[in-house]
Amino acid sequence: MNLLDDDALERSSVVANCRMNRERRLPGYDRELGINVVDTLRSRRRPVRWLDLCCGTGNALGQAADLLGDDAEIVGVDLVDFFARPQRPPRLRLVTASVVTWEPEQPFDLITCVHGLHYIGDKLGVLARIGTWLADDGLFVANFDVRSIRLRGGTPAGRHLTTSLRSQGVRYDSRARRISWTGRRLIDLPYRYQGSDDQAGPNYTGQPAVNSYYDRLSWGASY
Repeated sequence: MNLLDDDALERSSVVANCRMNRERRLPGYDRELGINVVDTLRSRRRPVRWLDLCCGTGNALGQAADLLGDDAEIVGVDLVDFFARPQRPPRLRLVTASVVTWEPEQPFDLITCVHGLHYIGDKLGVLARIGTWLADDGLFVANFDVRSIRLRGGTPAGRHLTTSLRSQGVRYDSRARRISWTGRRLIDLPYRYQGSDDQAGPNYTGQPAVNSYYDRLSWGASY
């Protein structure tokens, strides 16, 4: 198998898929993430900060900015510059960048990613980076398909991965295919990224997705 590095993957037509999160609005976010985004933000101290990765057009973020006003700072990051809403800093800021390399300037109270992890190469590396972007009591929640993490030869990482995640304080709901945790943390997983396959075919959403390949290491030898 010819695995792609992240630069090559981001040029793939599979990653440019416009059917997943491009036009999604707040009710769709609530349904996919299993939380009420606005209520979650309102429950936090003011001003609250929300980061949405792979935000698509940013429709949901614009809706939240309208509802929360100056009580919130909302940042959306997407690989494609196809935003539908005008920016209104500091209330709403939309950034064209790769989530593999982008870095925030301040921690966030809520970080979300609706179906975006399906199209990222080094998924575990991105999860580890997100862990350092949360406030001490912040919440991260995203769609995540553990079957997209493969070992050399194509075997799914499976239970070993979910056990490793849970040992780091990470929650994984296998039925909803949803990953989450609370609070800033250093996530140290025993896997080394090798590359990705954009020809993996449809995942549970019915849309083509990306499988990510790793070598499994002994503990303490990861990223």
